[in-house]
Amino acid sequence: MTRWNDGTDATASVSPDITDETNALPAKYFTDPAVHEMEKEKVFSRYWVYAGHANAIEEPGEYFTRTIGDRNVIVLRDKDREVRAFYNVCAHRGSKMVDDTPMTDPGSANGIRCPYHLWTYDLDGTLRSTPRSFETAGMNPDLEDEDVPKLDREDNGLMEIHLDSIGPLLFVNFDADPMPLEEQAGTLKEELESFPLEEYELARRYVSEVECNWKTFSGNYSECDHCQANHQDWIKGISLAESELVVDDHYWVLHYTHDEGVEAAESLIEGEARFYYFWPNFTLNMYGNADGYGTYIIDPIDEGRFQLIADYYFKDSELSEEEQEFVKLSRKLQEEDFELVERQYQGMKSGALAQGQLGPNEHTVHRLHRLAQEAYEA
Repeated sequence: MTRWNDGTDATASVSPDITDETNALPAKYFTDPAVHEMEKEKVFSRYWVYAGHANAIEEPGEYFTRTIGDRNVIVLRDKDREVRAFYNVCAHRGSKMVDDTPMTDPGSANGIRCPYHLWTYDLDGTLRSTPRSFETAGMNPDLEDEDVPKLDREDNGLMEIHLDSIGPLLFVNFDADPMPLEEQAGTLKEELESFPLEEYELARRYVSEVECNWKTFSGNYSECDHCQANHQDWIKGISLAESELVVDDHYWVLHYTHDEGVEAAESLIEGEARFYYFWPNFTLNMYGNADGYGTYIIDPIDEGRFQLIADYYFKDSELSEEEQEFVKLSRKLQEEDFELVERQYQGMKSGALAQGQLGPNEHTVHRLHRLAQEAYEA
């Protein structure tokens, strides 16, 4: 049931089963700055979070950085061609080492050097060298050079982060003992790895800052009840009545079917569109009549803002006129959604609504809210 902020402060938990109750996550979990801080630890530090695409760093020494919450990481390919992730933090005194380097413009180096005191690390994270000032005690009258202990290369190396992949899609986890990625992904891993995702090149990236909580946009992405009224160009040729929504533990997929007579070119899935949401903040979008796919990263900035990073992959990074038109339509959809979720968030910030309720076909949104609540209570 809908609950207003009428002085009773009454809300209820998101029910385990949507057939029992249709409670949405209470509104305070979208607007409270303290919840944003809590999510850094309980959501983005404990689940596998998308880091980037392996195709961006094909050669040894190539790297990019990624910021997740307060953490900045370096994702690189080492000399054995393995992809690894490290905190972008020097083992000496904690300085950030590498400047922000997006995956769209990766860097290349044969080692990682901290610019502060020039500690240098091999691509496997071990300490390679320090300046002579760390090997002698020339300026310390209380020590002789021979009393200066030698630094162990491995013990003074970089802090590595758990990294795993689904095909070319790289994920990191900050937990000391995380659940396996296979466990979080469930059948999603096998399903996505059945597609040749690695054969497509990153062709476009768009970064947008939106004035609403990240879960507001995630909920909007997870259902299409709003499409008929708000996405007239997109809905053409899509039979919503024949759509399929599949919900797993940590992901869900919205599967739309084009009406007969709508032509579809050779594609990953001919004539079908699939939109995968992988908890907590990653999507993979297969558009059916376009020979390519897209990804979204829904990165929270604070409780009232998020950054959407939209990447588009095609057979060739030089887009055909038809592909350019497709990306243009996709961007139009995003902007239509931005307007919707910002309007929703303005209402939520008013403080009138304590807790909304979900519709019978919004079981994907229910799953999103349920996962958030489970993370908060863990």
